[in-house]
Amino acid sequence: MSATADNPVVIHIGRACKGNPGPGGWGVVIYRNERRLELCGGTFWTTNSEMELTAAIKALEALKKPLPVRLITDSQYVVDGMTKYLSDWKARGWKKSGKKPVVNAEMWQRLDELAAAHQVEWVWVSGHSGNEQANRLANQGISKANQ
Repeated sequence: MSATADNPVVIHIGRACKGNPGPGGWGVVIYRNERRLELCGGTFWTTNSEMELTAAIKALEALKKPLPVRLITDSQYVVDGMTKYLSDWKARGWKKSGKKPVVNAEMWQRLDELAAAHQVEWVWVSGHSGNEQANRLANQGISKANQ
């Protein structure tokens, strides 16, 4: 059975940071039919926001062809950025309404580029509602960053 709008690839993303900024990690769990792929990584000095975006980017980079995707996260930053603010940022040349530059603009641009190849449904869930494994992987990512 292939991925369709009724049967999308399901992705859970998570992030963790020990201090903000500080050592951080990202985690991804991708489900497609009966298969599961887990990814994680980390950075020695980063922010929660950067790890949230990195998790989404790494998740979509892992897909080898355009697919319908349901990306589930407890990050309102990612969901709101992609669903509420992105088109305005792009129209203003990557500036916010107050004419200040969008923070992490290069990461948002990469995420936008990757998302354009897929049909992505951005789903926000309250903290740790189904994203537990992605968050565990994010904490493993912190450990990798500190090695």
